[in-house]
Amino acid sequence: MTLSYVSTTQAAFLLNISTGRLRLLLNNGRVVDAEKVGRFWKIPLNHRGMPEITPGRRGPQGTWNKFQRTAKTIVHVLRKTIDYNRDYKTSHPAVAVKVGDKKDYCHALKIHGPCQIVYQPHEPNTSQAGGARLWIEVEPEKRVERVYFSDGDYGPPPEVVQQRAKAKKPKNQKRKSKKKGKKRSN
Repeated sequence: MTLSYVSTTQAAFLLNISTGRLRLLLNNGRVVDAEKVGRFWKIPLNHRGMPEITPGRRGPQGTWNKFQRTAKTIVHVLRKTIDYNRDYKTSHPAVAVKVGDKKDYCHALKIHGPCQIVYQPHEPNTSQAGGARLWIEVEPEKRVERVYFSDGDYGPPPEVVQQRAKAKKPKNQKRKSKKKGKKRSN
C-alpha cells in the first residue's frame, strides 16, 4: 500500500481546523508520522484518507474531523451585501460559505476541483436567510480556499447583522408589553 501525503493547507481542510492550529499540532509532534522537508510539512493520510492526530494529555478533547467529509460545501453570493458595499463604500464579505452547520464569510473563493451552479427559483435553499435561489455546490472532498481583502471589513455582513437584530427585537418588545399590562391591572 502506498502512502499519500498532503500539505498543511489540505490537511487543515480535511480536519476542519485552521492551518495555524494544525501547525501548532505539527510543532508539538501530535500529527502521526508527519515530517518536515525543508520549510514544508509532509502529512500522511491513514486508510480513511485523513491525517491522524494523537490525543493531548490535558485540556478538552480535540474537535477535528476524524472521518471524510460528507456534507457538500454550499456557496452563496450575498446580493444585499454587494448593494450595501456599493452604496456605503464599504467592503464587507459578500460570499457565504456553508459546510454542514458551519458558516463563514469571505471576499473571494478558490475552488480546487469541479463544482456546479444550482438555480431553483421555486425551491429556494432555506439554509441561507431569505432562501437563496442560486448557489454553487462543491463536493465534500474538494477544497475551497477562502480569500480575504487585506483592507476589507470582517465579520458577518450588514444584512446578517440586521436580520439577527430583527429576530431579537420582537421577543424583547413582547416581554416589555406584558410587564406593562401586569402593572396596569394591579
